[in-house]
Amino acid sequence: MKIGIVCYPTFGGSGVVATELGIELSKRGHEVHFITYKQPVRLELLGSNVHFHEVTVPEYPLFHYQPYELALSSKLVDMVKLHKIEVLHVHYAIPHAYAAYMAKKMLEAEGINLPFVTTLHGTDITLVGSHPFYKTAVTFSINNSDAVTSVSESLKKDTLRLFDITNEIEVITNFIDIGKYVNNFTDCQRAMMAKDEERIITHVSNFRSVKRIPDVIKVFYNIQKELPAKLMMVGEGPEKEDAEMLAKKLGIEDKVVFLGNSNEVDRILCFSDLFLLPSQTESFGLAALEAMASGVPVISSNSGGIPEVNVHGVSGYLSDVGDVDDMSKNALSILRDTDTLNTFKAQAAKEATKFDISKIVPQYEAIYEKTLAKSKILK
Repeated sequence: MKIGIVCYPTFGGSGVVATELGIELSKRGHEVHFITYKQPVRLELLGSNVHFHEVTVPEYPLFHYQPYELALSSKLVDMVKLHKIEVLHVHYAIPHAYAAYMAKKMLEAEGINLPFVTTLHGTDITLVGSHPFYKTAVTFSINNSDAVTSVSESLKKDTLRLFDITNEIEVITNFIDIGKYVNNFTDCQRAMMAKDEERIITHVSNFRSVKRIPDVIKVFYNIQKELPAKLMMVGEGPEKEDAEMLAKKLGIEDKVVFLGNSNEVDRILCFSDLFLLPSQTESFGLAALEAMASGVPVISSNSGGIPEVNVHGVSGYLSDVGDVDDMSKNALSILRDTDTLNTFKAQAAKEATKFDISKIVPQYEAIYEKTLAKSKILK
């Protein structure tokens, strides 16, 4: 198949999943075309089966905000005609599904049928999409998609609760390539992060308020009172400065390392002993899954799709949102004893294999094939 993929080309979960999906599809013999305003951060392999097409938005004094949806839909039309793209897969309802629908209608006027699949990732539904300004457009985009998928059962339920959806939503979870988590790092590299006797605690996110960054600092504060530990904070965002100030206020700034955005998350996770994810909500919890794949148990909230990934008492523990004391207690119950820690590490790695890319990508292929077959019947 010739597949077009539209996503945000950033460090965020949806962009990462879309990029990894496209790369894997190309390995399975499909021709994949990424169409977005910048090359996705994890898209390193460009070749005969993987292509990138940049969406350029001309600047006109007339527009206070440049019309990205218009530029994207026009680019989609051009790329579909030029490369004979058969099916489009858009990640995020707005603006991508909205632009895909406009492109579909423009192509229909030229006798070309372009079915498109929309994958809902979370923020497009729970934060942006439910806003009154966008709700009508999101509802329209979902209901007019040829197929709709959601990355978790929790997100599917939220979508059906927040919007008047008449389209079917199929759950296809996020995934990881387990093969990439076989590491060859040495113990001497661990020494660059912490002393031998120190436990390494890690958090990776975009440092938005929904991630409850202060809770990360507070849980670590309780951990380090009981045993030697270092906290690795990976990412950038509006909550970072306040987190640095909180660490200083608590007198633990020398034990908290802010690493910024990093392309070496795998190395950091390789030497981590525990992962903290106390989020207000997560549509899936991809960061937790990546930690688990590295053999890192997870202490998390029980919100959104996280319980579908982090199994309580197996790969880590779940607590109510904001319950710092319970999270701290659970963290220490794993970290205090090395045998217990090693057991949880092994269990976390085993749970992660359920989400291996080899098990998930065929589900997307089936969606594409079903959507194509349906569109040919309707044509």
